[in-house]
Amino acid sequence: MLPACIRPDGHLRLIIFDCDGVLIDSEGPSCRMLARELRKAGLEISDDEAVGRFAGKALTALKEEMQDQAGLTLPADWPTRMQHALVELMQSEAETIEGAATMLREIAALGIPYRIGSNSSKLEMDAKFGRTGLDALITPQQIHSARDMGRPKPDPAVYLSAAKSQGVKPEDCLVLEDTETGAGAAHAAGMACVLLRPLDLPATSWPGLLRIGHLGEFVPLVKRILRSQGHGT
Repeated sequence: MLPACIRPDGHLRLIIFDCDGVLIDSEGPSCRMLARELRKAGLEISDDEAVGRFAGKALTALKEEMQDQAGLTLPADWPTRMQHALVELMQSEAETIEGAATMLREIAALGIPYRIGSNSSKLEMDAKFGRTGLDALITPQQIHSARDMGRPKPDPAVYLSAAKSQGVKPEDCLVLEDTETGAGAAHAAGMACVLLRPLDLPATSWPGLLRIGHLGEFVPLVKRILRSQGHGT
């Protein structure tokens, strides 16, 4: 059965946004930095390859992958060191995804609460939102970090935490994601999900997963859902 938030007989009560690739254009700089560090450890990978391979992955999971699949030897504190480096990087290089600020304002105008659920740490998100000015639209109380919880996506914990904090059921939540990993977390949480990805690229499919090719398509989609549920927009 479809999650209630996208059914005509249901109610959309909360939107949860991923951060990187949805609100903040940080995947490129972050993955290129990680590629530089992993080349020092012996991995043969280009910057372009790194973006496709590392995007959306938690640092702890990436460390395990590099050790198990690539045979690298990385220090135990590698994820922590990379996290500090990413915070510094985002203070100078983070930029918004085109249309992100306008989208948040329009969602707020519709009267729908929203929260952020990301694999990034709160410190990293603070740096990103402060650098881009999105901190004017996102309060610290709206931010949920899977990294700080120690349960990165595709674990659904960060999304379930956001729903619980808002006091809504998971099936009444709509998630906006840009990776298969994040979409998998939403699915595991019992939430509907909109996958932001160019429509000519492949993606998995399951009941409750919708797709858009550009961020500007999200608010019109939300308005259609609300109209189907009897809310005037």
